[in-house]
Amino acid sequence: MNIARRALVLGAATLPTLARAQAQQTIRLGIISDMSGAFADLSGPNSVLAVRQAIQDAASLGLRVELVTADHQNKPDVAVNIARQWFDRDGVDALIDVPASSAALAANAVVREKNKVFLASAPGTAELTGAQCSPNTVQWTYDTWMLANSTARAMVREGGDSWFFVTADYAFGHSMEVEGAKIITAEGGRVLGNARFPFPGTTDFSAFLLRAQASRAKVVGLAFGGTDMANAVKQATEFGLQRRGQKLAALILFISEVHSMGLATAKGLVCSESFYWDLNDRTRALTARLKRNFNAPPPTMVQAGCYAATLHYLKTVADMGVAEAKRSGAATVARMKAMPCDDDAFGPGTIRADGRKLHPAYLLEVKAPEESRGPWDYYKVLATVPGDQAFRPMAEGGCPLV
Repeated sequence: MNIARRALVLGAATLPTLARAQAQQTIRLGIISDMSGAFADLSGPNSVLAVRQAIQDAASLGLRVELVTADHQNKPDVAVNIARQWFDRDGVDALIDVPASSAALAANAVVREKNKVFLASAPGTAELTGAQCSPNTVQWTYDTWMLANSTARAMVREGGDSWFFVTADYAFGHSMEVEGAKIITAEGGRVLGNARFPFPGTTDFSAFLLRAQASRAKVVGLAFGGTDMANAVKQATEFGLQRRGQKLAALILFISEVHSMGLATAKGLVCSESFYWDLNDRTRALTARLKRNFNAPPPTMVQAGCYAATLHYLKTVADMGVAEAKRSGAATVARMKAMPCDDDAFGPGTIRADGRKLHPAYLLEVKAPEESRGPWDYYKVLATVPGDQAFRPMAEGGCPLV
């Protein structure tokens, strides 16, 4: 377990009483992320920089903020142990990020037990606002239902009515496949089969892609993300799946993966995201600050979600007072839901009773190399889906809070 501590705003504390007084007035944020594995590029160290930017942007609120970080190696038991240590010993008030849905679901239970706050940006499982929703959790950035609703529906309506899924064998992959299959079936399509690969640790996708090829499905749905996506698309290109008439549908794709693959490989892939750095003046301004302050590349939607969720949380803490916010995570999340959201990453938005943050989703297509105007100019916006239509209707989620 690798844990680092950064005090963003600290005063000199030489006496125990002064230290205790400062602790009572300090908001402690804890980022659990994947710092070196499959999700390190879409989350990881640059999620930390995004949170640091949010803390800088909230400086006028006058809060004392401390940030700690840890690498959970995409293991649920490691995530749980870190969270318990932080809550029980280190006085952490809010947990941020937590890629890998299995790890996020495990951490979600600990946050509720300890009555803290979970700002979930990286996990995609829709269970966080469904059966396992919590009064202590906000799921900020995206989820499997949104991705399937936007991408799978569009592909079926354009003629891709037979599918084969290549799926990461863990909670997020399963959820992505299930949600995608529901949309495909509802639109009149068929799912011909699936192949599930061990996660993490798989680098050779040839056996799974060959099964997809043998199915003769019109669309091969890739239900996973991270560096695995880049590896699989490169191998699918080598096998000539698309030359043989099969389309690749990236049910989740991040700009970091497009960057890794290169436009020559990724061109034509259709995906859905809730953030793109070049959408408007505000997204470009945030990207410029991250570059100027931390030499960071354009953020992924997960990193943008870490920024926005942290900023809204700190605004809420300032509104209700540090002591009250530290007393009850559930009360703080309730106030977050009551306050309107607005930030440079996602613009105006709201948080529903089930903890689902609402903002637009964008159907995107990866540009061909000759269409790109420069570094990181990777996407064309095909459609914008309003926030109240992009995510699963609250009544269908099964959240006990509603």
